[in-house]
Amino acid sequence: MNDFPSFPPRFVFGAATAAFQIEGATGEDGRGLSIWDTFARRPGAVLGGDTGDVACDHYHRYRDDIALLKELGVRSYRFSVSWPRVQPTGAGSANTAGLDFYERVVDGLLEAGIEPAVTLYHWDLPQALEEQGGWRHRDTAYRFADYARLVADRLADRVPRWITLNEPWCSAFLGYGNGLHAPGAREGTPALAAAHHLLVAHGLSVPVLREAGAREVGITLNLDHVVPATGAPDDVAAALRAETQRNLLWTEPLFKGRYPDSEDDTWGELIRRQLFRRSGDLDIISAPLDFLGINYYTPSVVRNAPHREPDPLARTADDNRFEGVGMPEARHTAMGWPVAPHTLHELLVSLGRRYGDALPPVYLTENGSAEDDVPASDGAVHDAERIAYLDGHLRAVAAAIADGVDVRGYYVWSLLDNFEWAYGYSKRFGLVYVDYATQRRVPKDSFHWYRALISART
Repeated sequence: MNDFPSFPPRFVFGAATAAFQIEGATGEDGRGLSIWDTFARRPGAVLGGDTGDVACDHYHRYRDDIALLKELGVRSYRFSVSWPRVQPTGAGSANTAGLDFYERVVDGLLEAGIEPAVTLYHWDLPQALEEQGGWRHRDTAYRFADYARLVADRLADRVPRWITLNEPWCSAFLGYGNGLHAPGAREGTPALAAAHHLLVAHGLSVPVLREAGAREVGITLNLDHVVPATGAPDDVAAALRAETQRNLLWTEPLFKGRYPDSEDDTWGELIRRQLFRRSGDLDIISAPLDFLGINYYTPSVVRNAPHREPDPLARTADDNRFEGVGMPEARHTAMGWPVAPHTLHELLVSLGRRYGDALPPVYLTENGSAEDDVPASDGAVHDAERIAYLDGHLRAVAAAIADGVDVRGYYVWSLLDNFEWAYGYSKRFGLVYVDYATQRRVPKDSFHWYRALISART
């Protein structure tokens, strides 16, 4: 396939990873425990009892992985910094060995002609902070700003693009709402407090990063294209509740400086009981940004549903009277997610319509598919379905640009197969196959396809 979509001359093609998913070395060089270290050791929390202790051993093999990035031809590499590697307890002075590692990574990327893009928080909260309340407590937001300063003071002179948080929806609702992710809590109003404090943490860190010399500062959200299953009023209302939880709870404070009008219908008594919002918080949260990162994989088709828990006092923040109905007509990835690239175009265009000039330039900071990858008899990994997925979504991005949306880059998820959170090592998203027993890396057909796409533009 060489009929590649067309992009503007300075469009950034990149690849992405996250610290806990690839680094391993969880007990080395002064790194503290994260909530994911603790969660992964809870029986039944992670498929197969998998942990991040070794993962892709990137901590020791980062030079090899940078060589893969150079071979791939990407202009930028998005990776995350492990908070407990830099601040083992989430407070106090920096762990020099941790910062030294990230400095080596940054310098190695620059030597290879690759632009580093740093994510400060990709879900690995220091366990010590969780034991003090975690994101439920406002103090964690201030601790995050302190941590941001430590990292930026060391790296901002060489890292142009900074992402404060990755997918705060997952941290709040999967971590504190339904318990599927670390720290594994199932809570109501405290989960909504976590969502708010994540946004406050983001807002507090923006001026810190700018003062340290960061040229571009943004946040990454996993936004959904939400569609009601039918045109019935109940299903339309359910879709608004789903969009409120997934999108508007984040985008309205960030880009409009307000909370969504639909939050009362979405959370009812849970939000009415809140005491965590303070005067001035919206001013902090809505600090102007240089870009918005969007992670996108699949759409959501939802219908009306009753509360799972009839008692409002016992209800979680994830119990919002909607349920997914799927797209049986679509191909599904190994994650069970329907493939519908046109919905990415629709999401991008709808964001432009909703927020207009308040919407900053956009980067697709994650997009990719998990497939059932198995090396063939020739040792290669033939992943035609992933190539089709990437091609379709890149064409959707190109169409959105043609329709006036300012999209400036695309980062494929992921460079490497890795620890896929609660799925452990059972799901493979990488352009590069990782044999976890030997740590051997094998570029898949999609790696060569993406390299050809990038090369065709140079």
